[in-house]
Amino acid sequence: MLKLTNIRKTYTVGDLTVDALRGISLEFRDNEFVSILGPSGCGKTTTLNIIGGLDRYTSGDLIINGRSTKEYTDSDWDTYRNHSVGFVFQSYNLIPHQSILANVELALTLSGVSKAERRRRAQEALAQVGLTDHMHKRPNQLSGGQMQRVAIARALINNPDILLADEPTGALDSETSVQVMDLLREVAKDRLVIMVTHNPELAQAYSTRIIQLKDGEVIADSDPYESQSDTPTLTGKQAKAGKKTSMSFPTALSLSLNNLMTKKGRTFLTAFAGSIGIIGIALILSLSSGINTYITKVQQDTLTSYPITIEAESVDMTSMLTSFMGMDASEEAGEPREDDRVYVSNVMYDMMDSMMNAETVTNNLKAFKEYLEEGGGGITDLAQVYYGYDFQFDIYNKDPDGKVVKSDVMSAMETAMGSLYGGDYTAYFDSMGSMYESFDVWQELLPGEDGELIAPQVKDQYELLYGQWPQKENEVILFVDGNNQISDLMLYALGLVSVDEMNETLAAIQDGESVEVEDQSWSYEDLCKTQFKLLLPYERYQYDANTDTYTDLSATQTGLDMLYNSSQTGIELNVVGVARSDSSGMMSGSLGYTHALTEYAIEATSQSDLVKDQLANPDTDVISNLPFRQEGDVEPTDEEKAQAIGEYLLTLDPQAQAEAYVDGVSQPSQQYVDDTVSAQMANITREDIEKMISQEYAAQMGVDAATLDEYIAGMSDEELFAQVEEAMAQQIREQYTAGVKAQLSALPAAQLSAMLTQAVNQGPSDQGLTLEQFVYLYDHYMPPTHSDSTYQENLDLMGYVDLDSPSSISIYADTFKEKDEIADLITAYNQQVAEEDQINYTDYVALLMSSITDIISGVSYLLIGFVSISLVVSSIMIGIITYISVLERTKEIGILRAVGASKKDVSRVFNAETLIVGLGAGVLGIVVTVLLNIPINAAIHAATGLVDLTAALPPVGGAILVAISAILTILAGLIPARLAAKKDPVEALRSE
Repeated sequence: MLKLTNIRKTYTVGDLTVDALRGISLEFRDNEFVSILGPSGCGKTTTLNIIGGLDRYTSGDLIINGRSTKEYTDSDWDTYRNHSVGFVFQSYNLIPHQSILANVELALTLSGVSKAERRRRAQEALAQVGLTDHMHKRPNQLSGGQMQRVAIARALINNPDILLADEPTGALDSETSVQVMDLLREVAKDRLVIMVTHNPELAQAYSTRIIQLKDGEVIADSDPYESQSDTPTLTGKQAKAGKKTSMSFPTALSLSLNNLMTKKGRTFLTAFAGSIGIIGIALILSLSSGINTYITKVQQDTLTSYPITIEAESVDMTSMLTSFMGMDASEEAGEPREDDRVYVSNVMYDMMDSMMNAETVTNNLKAFKEYLEEGGGGITDLAQVYYGYDFQFDIYNKDPDGKVVKSDVMSAMETAMGSLYGGDYTAYFDSMGSMYESFDVWQELLPGEDGELIAPQVKDQYELLYGQWPQKENEVILFVDGNNQISDLMLYALGLVSVDEMNETLAAIQDGESVEVEDQSWSYEDLCKTQFKLLLPYERYQYDANTDTYTDLSATQTGLDMLYNSSQTGIELNVVGVARSDSSGMMSGSLGYTHALTEYAIEATSQSDLVKDQLANPDTDVISNLPFRQEGDVEPTDEEKAQAIGEYLLTLDPQAQAEAYVDGVSQPSQQYVDDTVSAQMANITREDIEKMISQEYAAQMGVDAATLDEYIAGMSDEELFAQVEEAMAQQIREQYTAGVKAQLSALPAAQLSAMLTQAVNQGPSDQGLTLEQFVYLYDHYMPPTHSDSTYQENLDLMGYVDLDSPSSISIYADTFKEKDEIADLITAYNQQVAEEDQINYTDYVALLMSSITDIISGVSYLLIGFVSISLVVSSIMIGIITYISVLERTKEIGILRAVGASKKDVSRVFNAETLIVGLGAGVLGIVVTVLLNIPINAAIHAATGLVDLTAALPPVGGAILVAISAILTILAGLIPARLAAKKDPVEALRSE
């Protein structure tokens, strides 16, 4: 079974060589109780360690079950120790942080026995040694004899063939020694027990064979044994047998966790020390996350308010904005200049030149929309695309006086300006519309993706104060600013103030009167009771079967009232909520409606009879029932006009003919006017004109004479005489007309009608009506033969929109990076289409915030630098702490190796310990970081005033940091774990 052949063991320390064993040859029976006696240093323990596979012989051979161990690998020795050998040490060598039961189970764990099976066998083994009541205690809670019995139970748990006992009674009293020896003698009945002892009495009393050693040699053997078998000794691969041992990772975790829990204070401090680096990293990550979140919000808010907007027709403002910001000048600054001189940067010239020469850009949005709907080269993957249509929303409500008014600030201002100064200001406000965009009352809410009525960006930028967000096409929401205010201009649009009140207020301000402003407020509920009505453009027109034309009912207040109160026209709009904007709100209007309302309006308009009629008759204005002018149409000559108007006048009744004749014949010829002006101006000098104007016009205009004289003095002769001649010509026409009408006023209508008939029959002449007078009558009396509108203008007037041809396309990106990528994709699109189909737009965000990317990058690089330093420091510290743990657990390493643990198993134990410490450090660091973020955020908010800038550790980031902490500690502990695995088990068992 077990045979030692000429075993030698030599220790070399420096230049000193010591022969511990000098050619020992022994053979043992399968079951006997062998005691090895001898003085200290004779080689007893060395022999035992070689037999047990803890130490290696220098020469000779150890034959186990007929197999040579010369070519045993480390794995083979581990398997041998675990399955074939059990150790009982003088100092017990129990793992102090494990329970008695766990100590006994350890060898079975390495054998791969299931948990339930090893628990049962361990309990049985402890019962055999009389320790059933102590199995859950720790080793330090037992007496020496009890601990030695635990060691015996552990040695027998795997049912080994050989039990090796090194001074098993050396630390016990006599009574306990007898108990242990009785136990060993019982064990020796069915297996080989080899005991090293200094006590010859015990050896004589219990052993069946006594071997005496001296100076590394056998000097006596009471019952030598030599087998008679001729079985050859196996070597090489034939020597490998038995199931390999392997410690599972959960077992390694259990060993390490129990060890750490015996030193809770130190473990906590170690974890805390390791967490310092994690805390630093987590705080930086929190701040970085907060900054990135804030920057992302700023980016989203900015890009939501200023998306990439491509209009069908727009003015290119890029060059003007570039000049205004001085970008061109900054580029010129790169030119070499002399140091002793100051130069001029042409900012004003460039800006004015850009303004005066800004060109109108036309984009083929129909083709670009088709491109986007086919994928847009990736644009639709990067951003949300919104198509805008130039649809006229005519929304009305009633003011406090019950008058139906248009819910539009611009309309109110046009009415007020006309009331104050006279005239029609519609054209003025249309031309200056971009300057008054902030006065918009109604604005469409940005729709979301996948059919969402409202995009998440809108809800993120606004706090819902009351009610709900619109969920239907006829629901709208009211927006207030951060102070819960709405502009006083919006009161008119909301029907809270009448137009008369607005006019009175503006008139008082113009007259310099003091106007008392009332502090007014309304409840959310009252504002949500406000109702509006959307009248679609085509609904204003009513068909007249008699004339086969359409009449605009909204042109009169009575007609507008009828349309507003009719249940057959329009759609009622209800305010369903109130929302408050933050500083970066994307909505410029006070009332928001959904894209569903736009879709409804466009669809209803396209299905209306009026629009269908116009689409079916592209050459005819169906409203006036007149043909549109065509490109080939020629303006009639004066003679043709005279012929046409003459024929028309003959169809009128006598009274109308009389009025037309008086109006025509009272118009002076241009020749008469010119001759009269020349005659009157012949003897007039500049001094006469200045004197006349100063005396007559100063009083009429309400201007001081000196001021007027100063103004006239600044005019040239040509300018002054031209103005006087123009005024004189107008006066001559008025006098001539008045004189002729006075002469003809006494004639009856019938006579005047007859005079008209004679003049028409005679044709243009000086005796009747001149050619100029016929042309005048044509221009003022001839019914139109063609529509003054165009086909497209009519469709626009009716509100018809072609969904395939949007008026604008807005592209909403979330980040500047995505916006830049989209700009590159648009450039790529332009390179593959014809020049007339290329897309041009003004990128305001790129012009105004071109440096933000550099700032973000700089901050990110700085934070990465801090993180790297923290990681390095943390890793070095964890490695040192793990190495200290290796030194403290050296004896445990020896015990593990003695019961069959491999070098990998030992490494696994310390890797498990570093993993636990790393996880603990990571979790502790995250908890501390979360707590520290509370005062840090308070300080940030107090210092910056930016409530949106909040340091917060992302959950995913926290989990990653815990994982990084665990990985780093494992990496840092690899070297100490490797050192632990390489420790000599014999030396490890001797350490304390």
